[in-house]
Parts: sequence; structure tokens; C-alpha cells
Amino acid sequence: MEQLVNKYADKLIQAGLGETFGPSRPLIGGLDDTLVWNRPADEISVLENVFKGLNINSLVFLRPKEPYGSLIRFLAESALESTHKSPNNSIGLIQPKDCETRTFLHDLPVINEFSADQIIQALKKRKSVIIAPGKSNKNFKGPAIVAHGLVSPEQGFVTISSVCFANFIKFFTDYLQALQTGFATDDAHDLFDAVIPYLEPIQTTLPELIPSPFPNEETVYSAIIEAGQKTVEYGLVDSFFGNVSYFWNKTLYISQTGSSLDELRGCIDPVPMDGSTSAGLTASSELTAHLETISRTGCKAILHGHPKFSVILSMDCDPVEKAACAFKEQCHIKCPKKRFVEGTPIVPGEVGTGPFGLCNTLPRALEQTNSAIVYGHGLFTTGKDNFSEAFATMLEVENLCRNTYFKKIRRLRKA
Repeated sequence: MEQLVNKYADKLIQAGLGETFGPSRPLIGGLDDTLVWNRPADEISVLENVFKGLNINSLVFLRPKEPYGSLIRFLAESALESTHKSPNNSIGLIQPKDCETRTFLHDLPVINEFSADQIIQALKKRKSVIIAPGKSNKNFKGPAIVAHGLVSPEQGFVTISSVCFANFIKFFTDYLQALQTGFATDDAHDLFDAVIPYLEPIQTTLPELIPSPFPNEETVYSAIIEAGQKTVEYGLVDSFFGNVSYFWNKTLYISQTGSSLDELRGCIDPVPMDGSTSAGLTASSELTAHLETISRTGCKAILHGHPKFSVILSMDCDPVEKAACAFKEQCHIKCPKKRFVEGTPIVPGEVGTGPFGLCNTLPRALEQTNSAIVYGHGLFTTGKDNFSEAFATMLEVENLCRNTYFKKIRRLRKA
């Protein structure tokens, strides 16, 4: 357990969410025969009581580094203000609209005290809780996120990573919409300007990936593992979300559901195209969309990540059209409008199969181009023979989305 708590503390730092030293240093506790922590901290006395009140294996505590700390504080304080206006609510809620939140987190509870009782009550219903005590409480520096794991500290790491991602997406999406409707506040303007210097610089240098043709199955596995690692390294996916596949010898090799893209060794399923084995039972939930894409396009490589500005722009919609849209509560699965970022289509669809599944919308879009963004979800790219083209396209589209977003902001702020 000591090895695990240290491993996931390091992963939070590597993901740019925490720091090696200072207030944003992750704190992780794991319960095996005894309760162990990755470091000593004043917060442990409260968090140990959380262990006593829940049937859990681990807790992850993080004061996110910038820009996440400021973004989460802003959204959390707004959520708590709304709570104070509604006496029937005892807890604030941040409600992002991205796919990860809808399917994995649902909403993000916020409390205003670092209290074991409040944390326990929130974690009985959700995977995480945000603590935002405000300026009046000088005894606790916030915001902070607490997330639990039932089996491993990995679960808390994944949750906190997703919470940071969801808040990032929500703030930048909300800010664009507020400018479009004329309701952007001075506080939102100030925060936007303050966090921009903390954004990672645009990456343009491409990694050298294994070239095709792949002579054997071992090379296929190595190429998938490498593509997954680079997708995480370049910040094109958060936590373990995303997937990667390659078609070789009448078989689709695809990352398993719930696998971390930077740790795919032993987590890749070979799925015969004729369905002759049950290997697909543990494959990515988007297996059907991958199979249909391979069948329709003839490509061999598929890469799926969650680059932030691709997700943000996928949710950008004209406010007038949105107000009149019959599907505004189900945009992510029923949006009828054809939308693009330059030549990259934005399509609706939900994870998995069914009438609104990605298997019905994504493959058709990828027949026309080698990239497609799924509404609120992420970016899919294809490569004819290897992952080099797919990776280059993913980076190019994300950079394009980022530049397009800031062009929109500059234009609206001048208006």
C-alpha cells in the first residue's frame, strides 16, 4: 500500500495537478493491515475520521495547483452562493455538462468546512467532494478536493483528475457563453485574465512513433502502448479516459475499458473482426465504434483522447439557436445541426451502443475525414497505417480548437 499511495501522489504531480512541494502537494492514505499515508500532514486527523465513517480503502486529498485551484474556487463559491439562496439545499453543486461528468461523476458537491462529517455525507453519495471554506475561514486554505477509493488509490486519482478536467471545461465553456449572451461578470473577466498565463504552451513538436508496417503482434502491442503513453504525456487525455486501437491480421487490438493510457501493458484485448472469441467483453466501451470505423474507412489506427479545447468548442452553440432548440437538454446525443471546427466535424453520440450510440454517428463522420469531435466527449483521429498520422492530427486539431477559442474570446470582448 505504501508503494501505491506514493505512486498516485507522483501521478497527480506528473499530470500537472499537484506539486512536489508546497500547499499543492498531494496527500494520499491507504488502508491495508494498517492505515498509511504518503507524507505527514495536519489534515490527517480529520481524514482518519473519514475512514472510520466510510467503508473505503483509500482517500486522496489535493489542493489543486494553478490554474485549477482558482477555477475550482470560483465555481465552488458560486455553487455555495446558490445553495444559500435555496434553504432546502445543504450542499453546493457544480454541474458540468461534459461527457465524463455525465457518465462518471454526475455532479460535483461542494462544502464550506473541512469537516469529517460533511465529507462523509458527501462521499456517501458521490465519488468526490470539493471544500471551499471562503475567506472567512482562516484555519483552512482552500479549495481542496477529497476523493475515495473502494479498492485502490487509483480510483481517487482518477476522480480528482476528472474533477479538475470538468471544472476547467466548465469555466471556459461558461465564460464563452456568458460573453455571447452579454452576461459575463467582472469577476469572470478577471479570473480569465489571471489564469491564462498558467496554461501549458501549445505543443507542436511531434514524437517519433514506431513506423509501419508492423511485422508481428509484439510490435502491434508496443505501438499501442507507445501511442497511449504519448497521448497522456502531451496532455491530450486526463486520468484514464480515452482509448486506442490497431487493426492487424484480421484482429482489432484495443485498450481495455478502464485502463490507463499510460499503463497499457497487459491491458490490450485482441478482438477478431469475425467475433469468434469473447475477448471483447473487457475491451473499451467504444469497441463497437472502433470496429465500425475500421470497417468503413479501411484505416488501421484509431486514437481517442480528451483534449480540453476540442471538448470546449464541441459544446459551443449559438445562444439564440440553443434557446429555440428542441434538444437542448439532450444536445450530446441528439444535436441535429451539422457543426465543424474548420474541417473537423462535431457529432453527437453517447458511449456504447444503442440508438444514440457513437457507433451510429462517429464512423460515418470518419469516412469523410480523419478526425471527428464527439459533443462534450473528446476527439477521435485515424491513421492509415500507424499512429503517427493519428497523433499528428490530434495535436493539430487541438491546437486549432485552442486558437479558435481565443479568437472568439478576443472578438467578443472587443464588441
